[in-house]
Amino acid sequence: MPKSSFTPNSLPNLAGKTFIVTGGNAGVGKSTVAGLANRGARVYLGARNTDKALEAIQDIKGSLEQPDADIVYLPLDLQSFRSVVEAAQLIKSKETSLYGLVNNAGIMGVPFALTQDGYETQFQTNYLSHWLLTYHLLPLLEATSSSSPIGQVRVVNLTSDGHQRFTVQEGIRFSDPELKNEPAMTRYGHSKLANILHTKQLHRLHGAWLVTAAVHPGHIDTDLNKKATGMVPPAVLRVMVPVMKCAGVLDTQANGALSSLYAVASPEFTDAGAYIVPYAKIGSASDAAMDSALAEKLWSWTAQRLQEWL
Repeated sequence: MPKSSFTPNSLPNLAGKTFIVTGGNAGVGKSTVAGLANRGARVYLGARNTDKALEAIQDIKGSLEQPDADIVYLPLDLQSFRSVVEAAQLIKSKETSLYGLVNNAGIMGVPFALTQDGYETQFQTNYLSHWLLTYHLLPLLEATSSSSPIGQVRVVNLTSDGHQRFTVQEGIRFSDPELKNEPAMTRYGHSKLANILHTKQLHRLHGAWLVTAAVHPGHIDTDLNKKATGMVPPAVLRVMVPVMKCAGVLDTQANGALSSLYAVASPEFTDAGAYIVPYAKIGSASDAAMDSALAEKLWSWTAQRLQEWL
């Protein structure tokens, strides 16, 4: 696996700063929460399941050098736009500043299904709901930036090299965003391309005060691999995942969090709008991901689709 000199201990003291990590109860998100909390930050752990979230918080606290870490559960179901808006409203009612948002949660390679809002599950969970959450938190982020040194307020979107490997010819299929007749991993790649385009447009619109990054965490040993039953049958996954781990194809969750921590809180990261690859390095995204016109079109299309929730 690629190596980097960056470690979570490379981060400065984050006492007095607040961050949000979606999907913080497991996998890369859980390690991201731990890395921020261990440097003194208050971290909101966004998750759908209360019991799993509270269990994760206790696990994290038990693993840290400072067991009194400030980690707060944020109820958040990304398959419900109502839940997303309520989570943003809760943050704005409780906090006067927000230094970083890590849009980490995601699903991969699952069978085709629609959310209660009528969108394909991967596209809503990975992209649409994170766009909506970010939109509602932008005023708080901007207010924080106005009273802070430049470059400290950040939004990080988790993406994947799947945005290059699993594509449709037009990049984003606006006429058929559900992609029902495409393979599960094409639907995944579709959502991950949207994550980078979201990052690009955030940088264009708000780059004067907001630092953004799209992060490919690497090929990591998480539950995502075990749930990708839209890609291969469950019995095959049960065999594949341990083999890939032993072969070194899948890296640890702690390493998977390195690039997120680097992007959201390290003073070493200064390339706003960048695509970050394993680990804590600037990489090159696909041509479609760098298409400014496509990014602008996706932003406008998304705002129109989500108008009732804005």
